[in-house]
Amino acid sequence: MQAIGWVLSDQQRAERLLALTGMTPDMLRNGLSDPAILGAVLDFLSNNEADLVAAASALDISPQALIAARENLT
Repeated sequence: MQAIGWVLSDQQRAERLLALTGMTPDMLRNGLSDPAILGAVLDFLSNNEADLVAAASALDISPQALIAARENLT
């Protein structure tokens, strides 16, 4: 959930998430407890090293922890 908040804290990054995942704002909002939506956000971060590292730093966790969180969803 914190990763979603971080992604959405920047409008350009949020728009890129929606464009790359094909989600709408409503889909994202309504799917906050859906593992598929959470996984899509973590995939978004994992696929861009700069975002992954920046998110991990902002959330005070390691990039590996974000990747592990994604793996735990499956």
